[in-house]
Amino acid sequence: MWRWRKQSDRVRPGWTSCFLLAGCVALPALAQEDASPAPGSEPFDCASLAERDAPSSADAWFVRSRWAGHCYIFQARAVRIGVDGVRTLALSHDISKGVEREVARFLDGPPAVHERRGGAGRLSGAKGAVRLESSARHLEELYRLRLAGESRIASRRAVRLEIEPLDDQRYGRRLWLDASTALPLKQVLLDEDGRAIETFQITELQDPQLYQGKIEGESGQADQVEHSWRPGWLPAGFEPQIVAASEVSHANVEQRVYGDGLATLSLFVEPVSGQQLLKPGVHRLGVSHAAVQHRELGGRPRQVVVMGELPPSVLQRVAKSVEWRGERSAAASSPDSASPP
Repeated sequence: MWRWRKQSDRVRPGWTSCFLLAGCVALPALAQEDASPAPGSEPFDCASLAERDAPSSADAWFVRSRWAGHCYIFQARAVRIGVDGVRTLALSHDISKGVEREVARFLDGPPAVHERRGGAGRLSGAKGAVRLESSARHLEELYRLRLAGESRIASRRAVRLEIEPLDDQRYGRRLWLDASTALPLKQVLLDEDGRAIETFQITELQDPQLYQGKIEGESGQADQVEHSWRPGWLPAGFEPQIVAASEVSHANVEQRVYGDGLATLSLFVEPVSGQQLLKPGVHRLGVSHAAVQHRELGGRPRQVVVMGELPPSVLQRVAKSVEWRGERSAAASSPDSASPP
């Protein structure tokens, strides 16, 4: 469960918190983009990582890095360089009785703390929770993963992983992984033209320790709520994600989350009833964008917000495709559209 704090004020989850904080930031060293496991899924034994062979392929390194992000206890310092400038952070990842706690504290600029409590990640699709070992095979249909040599990051030997999208509907990444633990040490996010739009880099990693126990998943739910609306189009490979029960909705805002195993988008719909509205169009939120539209849905005006680290044109298309149950939008019936579950 993600919680944002700004100074002494608690900001509620959702698109409002991102606007109030002038942008949701990506923390690849901490914030795994997988969803939480479905209730009843088996815990993962972190000690087994020490018994596995060293990765020899890009796919194997990718999978190992995801588990490492859950299974290692560490503290670190990092720097994030993006369109909104340079920020420095203090990072920590602890595990107590199988439950993870991740904290990122900004050391300059507006005070903010980003906190997550939860368990090991999974991909969640229409057929249920899928283990991370299968996520690389899913990504092969959407991205090209390859090893690109070694370098030195934060005084540690690092393996470089190139992640190139196979279409123009998502961003690429360059990822440097610690050769010893597979923890992410550096990530560069690339736009659809291959230009760097954000760099996140660990500058100091303090003695990471492998947790000798099993990590549990936090309670969550798949997108099983009978919403009266749905997106008529999603980028290829985007599937419903499991969301912590406390984050599924608040007030009159309904939320759905979709992901392809690497990128995610959040879709919010709320009725217009005298509240302060966002200006229609595309808003930049740090490295993310938000597409806002005011539309007539179900016989009344509603505000649709789609957020994510994706090309703005993709977010706009998703927002435009949202339809009331029983409607079929033009976007949904187009030949290259993907039908969400």
